[in-house]
Amino acid sequence: MRGSSRAAVAEGRQSFETALTTGDPAVLADELFAVTALLDDNAALRRTVADPSREGKERADLVTRLLHGKLSNGTVGVVSVLVSQRWAQDRDLTDTIERFGVEALLKGAEASGSLDQVEDELFRFERLVDGNPELRDALGNRQGDPAGKADLVSTLLQGKARPETVRLARQAVLAPRGRRFDRTLEAYLDIAAERRQQLTAVVTTAVDLTQEQRTRLAGALQQIYSKPVQLQIVHDEDVIGGIRVQIGDEVVDGTVLRRLDEAKRHLAG
Repeated sequence: MRGSSRAAVAEGRQSFETALTTGDPAVLADELFAVTALLDDNAALRRTVADPSREGKERADLVTRLLHGKLSNGTVGVVSVLVSQRWAQDRDLTDTIERFGVEALLKGAEASGSLDQVEDELFRFERLVDGNPELRDALGNRQGDPAGKADLVSTLLQGKARPETVRLARQAVLAPRGRRFDRTLEAYLDIAAERRQQLTAVVTTAVDLTQEQRTRLAGALQQIYSKPVQLQIVHDEDVIGGIRVQIGDEVVDGTVLRRLDEAKRHLAG
């Protein structure tokens, strides 16, 4: 995201944070997702509200007239501030509105003390889908009915996940915005980590780690990266022993499987 768009996000954040404290985060999220869908589906409107040749107030007034009486005052205020800013690309505007929607749901989970649970549930659902080819195809099929896919998500998670988890997983199939399902959920998890100013480490191991081991590993990673680190544990019997830790694009692989693969390549060479 270019400098002008980053500045626009910063300008809109104060209005967003105010709306979070004065309204229902779940309602704010749903309405921001609805605005994202509106702009995604209407290219002419999207270009108009992001057009840098128009005065910011003119764009804000247009959005206010369009949304007034249909959405809460908090949501209208957030969107009006955002469209009044200068954006490097119109996609940056819709990405930011979507991001604020995700953050609103995460804020609601945080307020109820369940943010860790939501992150864990999203991560595990993404892994479940990724490990099931039929389910992966059903949710990832771009020709499929979005509403039908959202109903499937609700059925799979009913009674097993927090409402925020279900809403985010449904949003990932209702409005993938050109992304794969797993990439969308990963983007949501990245937003959660950024909001808490922490990193997420995907730890692959053959056996579950004890709470003491998790604490030690998280502490060691925090010392390395100078930030709190949230662990997401993946069980994979094929690794045989050791652990594989991935933070962003960085991978530390200490599994027996990796060492066996290296030995095989050495013998083959």
